[in-house]
Amino acid sequence: MTQQTMLTAPAPAPAPMAQPDPLPVLPAQGLAPAMDSDLEEAGPERLLLHMPVDIRSVSLVVLAILASLFMLHWAKDVFIPVMLSVLFSYALSPMVNWLELRHVPRWLSSAVLLLAMVFAIASAAYVLRLQAAQLLVELPAAVKKFGQAIKTQNGKSESALETIQKAAAQIEQVARDSGAASTTNRGATRVVVEAAHFNITDYLWTGTLGLLALIGQMTVVIFLTYFLMLSGDTFRRKLLKLAGSSLSKKKVTLHALHEIAGQIQRYLQVQLLTSALVGVLTGLALLFLGLDNAMVWGVVAGVLNLVPYLGSLITAAASALVGFMQFGSINMAMAVGGASLVIHTFVGNLLTPWLTSRASRLSPVAVFMGLLAWGWLWGVWGLLLGVPILMIVKSICDRVEDLKPIGEFLGS
Repeated sequence: MTQQTMLTAPAPAPAPMAQPDPLPVLPAQGLAPAMDSDLEEAGPERLLLHMPVDIRSVSLVVLAILASLFMLHWAKDVFIPVMLSVLFSYALSPMVNWLELRHVPRWLSSAVLLLAMVFAIASAAYVLRLQAAQLLVELPAAVKKFGQAIKTQNGKSESALETIQKAAAQIEQVARDSGAASTTNRGATRVVVEAAHFNITDYLWTGTLGLLALIGQMTVVIFLTYFLMLSGDTFRRKLLKLAGSSLSKKKVTLHALHEIAGQIQRYLQVQLLTSALVGVLTGLALLFLGLDNAMVWGVVAGVLNLVPYLGSLITAAASALVGFMQFGSINMAMAVGGASLVIHTFVGNLLTPWLTSRASRLSPVAVFMGLLAWGWLWGVWGLLLGVPILMIVKSICDRVEDLKPIGEFLGS
């Protein structure tokens, strides 16, 4: 039987792969400068931080901030009494609690403390009213005496202010004559608009309305403070119930409330201490200079020390004017105003920021920016309430996860 045998030819060997051309060997002296030049041309590697930005969320945040600012400014007649009441309640609550432990009813201790505070404010206002009335009566004579003192110091030669006034009057006369000539040539009628005369009745009516509004707001503050002190821990317990059912949320809320109360009370203690120090030092300095009613002006300086930045300027200007009215000398007036300003500057720029930063743990930059913002929104009341509001905001932001960057920015 014939079988056909299939012979398989051996597979051809693979062709050798083409070897790359060998790189030319460069001398070591020529390689290093080439690499250095390449690195210099490439430059350092830039590190980029990729952060996704949601335009819709950012826009909503901006709109919410603008709406909040508008609401705070528009409803300031409501927010300011509420914040003042909260501040007074925090200041007086420790004393009310201490009296309650001595078996004094809470309603009685709250009423007595508020009546004592109102009596002290009314007494100080009555004393200052007499001083203010005397100041207004003697103000025209003081202005005339001040002008005479400047002329005496400058001699018989004209002062720079008088020269400028005469030059301005001549320029105005030339402009008036040229305008009259041009209108006459054109055949137009010259119209002169006279300003309305000062009406004392309108001024008194406006001042009376402002005084009545202030008295109404102070009455609201007194009653609201009384009710807040009378309630005790009622609002705190309600906030704990609203915080949630979990124990962790209630614990965080309780810590935030304790921190807010502690920081505000320490801040008020610092303000009272520094204001008392400013009042005593100012009274002693003005008494040494021989100013009448020096201790009264010390009380004024202590009260106005509660208004940051603006209070010191008002005290210095008013005391300098009173000093000039009494002594009739510009040098003595500058000495009286300078003494007040130096004391305010020393205590306000050195002692108060240090104590406030220890009491509130706020950054000085954040405090300054906050005072600017709240002063723009609420005026003098914003300067008084700006720091306590920043304390409350920081305590809340430190315990809310999404608001921790704001708390970090406000912190020292």
